[in-house]
Amino acid sequence: MSTRRVTYRQALHLAMEEALKRDPRVFLMGEDVGRYGGAYAVSKGFLEEFGPERIRDTPLSESTFVGAGIGAALGGMRPIVEVMTVNFVLLALDQIINTAATLRHMSGGQFSVPLVITMATGAGRQLAAQHSHSLEGWLAHVPGIKIVAPATLEDARGMLWSALEDPDPVLLFEHATLYNMEGDLDDAAGAVPISGAAVRREGSDVSLITYGGTLFKTIAAADALAQEHISAEVIDLRALRPLDDASVLASVRKTHRAVIVDEGWRSGSLAAEIAARLAEQAFYELDAPVERVCSAEVPIPYAKHLEDAAIPQTPQIVAAARHVVGSHV
Repeated sequence: MSTRRVTYRQALHLAMEEALKRDPRVFLMGEDVGRYGGAYAVSKGFLEEFGPERIRDTPLSESTFVGAGIGAALGGMRPIVEVMTVNFVLLALDQIINTAATLRHMSGGQFSVPLVITMATGAGRQLAAQHSHSLEGWLAHVPGIKIVAPATLEDARGMLWSALEDPDPVLLFEHATLYNMEGDLDDAAGAVPISGAAVRREGSDVSLITYGGTLFKTIAAADALAQEHISAEVIDLRALRPLDDASVLASVRKTHRAVIVDEGWRSGSLAAEIAARLAEQAFYELDAPVERVCSAEVPIPYAKHLEDAAIPQTPQIVAAARHVVGSHV
């Protein structure tokens, strides 16, 4: 098996480069994706390689260029629209929710919108409240779109092509703290489904359910718990809509305890939805109440020590797991 050492950023770059080479209908547009090479350098060199027709710098108007992407998708193209950061996608919610997500239904199945929207999400980089929130749970509330959050190099490399082949809009959330994460990527790594959770670590005492930027904090928590002879299973949701109920339920029916780790705010969160589904479908399998580790209900602070305190960290996950394991009947 041949592998190469790459960063998460490079894995995303490889995925996009392959898509542009494989299908002439694919093009990229967004703020600073061309001459600047992307806000996070994912599209660096693409303007020179593919030219301005396929790598399009846009004005600072998310509603406008997301709307243009919807129109291009309706016209038979396969656009990748990059929104610089998740907070800015709020300016395009009308286009996403009222148009992209509804057209298949409102046209009686006559029209589809094969559009991929990518964006950075999450805190941990001292960019303060207008660039640091985790709003993917909001979008996961909306029928008609798919929401994915690749955390591993393989998923960063393989989910884009699957998203481009999907006939419906796909929003792909890249946690910004992962861009510099480095590891070995199999040269033969291919497409990855944009549905279905993955078991990242087997365990028998408690299920730690998470996704995106908190995955590796959660794996670190499982490692720490192992030193205390607590066997934690780590579930990476990967897809937030549709949620893979079957994989989550299978894990909880094995461990009988669950901790949900979600960088979104606790109230109305994706973690709340998962906890509700566990209560509905696995209530009698639970030996302890479901625990949630979420961000503090404040705008994400700028100061490093306050930002760290506001978002889920490994010690909090360890403490929550200890609590549910210690509170079983």
